[in-house]
Amino acid sequence: MPPSAAPQPSTSPAIPPSSAPTPSPAPPPTAVPVRGPVVFRSVKRRRCGACRVGPLTLLVLADGEPRCLDCVDLGHLVYLPRGDTALTLRSRQESALSAVVVRFHRRRGRYERQGVLVEEAALARAEARCLADAEARARRRERDAARRAAQDVRFVATFAAEILRLFPGCPTERAAAVAGHAGARGSGRVGRSAAGRALTEGAVTAAVRAAVRHLDTPYDRWLMEGVGWREARARVAGTVEAVLDAWRTDTRQEQGIRQERGTRQERGTP
Repeated sequence: MPPSAAPQPSTSPAIPPSSAPTPSPAPPPTAVPVRGPVVFRSVKRRRCGACRVGPLTLLVLADGEPRCLDCVDLGHLVYLPRGDTALTLRSRQESALSAVVVRFHRRRGRYERQGVLVEEAALARAEARCLADAEARARRRERDAARRAAQDVRFVATFAAEILRLFPGCPTERAAAVAGHAGARGSGRVGRSAAGRALTEGAVTAAVRAAVRHLDTPYDRWLMEGVGWREARARVAGTVEAVLDAWRTDTRQEQGIRQERGTRQERGTP
């Protein structure tokens, strides 16, 4: 039997789920697609498995044990927190050696980037590059912000039109308010999801249902009184669906009557 091929090293190191520095009852996190070493920001008081220095704020896992940055030859790097995308990108470009710093987010059940470790001289060169074109980048950010704002206005208007198509009995002002709330950029609401941007019927209906639940039922008051959200939703489900059903069918016939009246007025007939 021919010998099996030796495993090839991966270019994107994965975070070992079984030896994570911050154990969590959440499912094992997925690999972090990064280039270079991965450094963990630890929230527990852990010591280096080699030199016993600690407690460690930043550590690297080696053979399932924590190692300090000095023991893995990363101690000469400086930490750059996330926040400035241009500075982070250029610092990594300028640095011959760099590492990504991650931390486990318990509620989301995944590792998230916190910053990078880069050479001090590389950071200085990156800062100089950023200062040199700061004005141009500021103007570009202004143009991008204006473009995104125009896109948001068009999207909210389209979302509101789709609400009125599915729920012709919904007041126009209410449809606009629901669309503006659900489609706010960065909100993480259903309007910004992939289904919401595609204007699927399920996403649009979910946005309207949520608005009715909060504005037309005692749902919020019950939450403040300590009722669990599942039970509170069950209590108001009938009322919510009744409003949605009324909005689906309420004015279709009335709209036809109004259109007929408008045609008669144009013709001058009673």
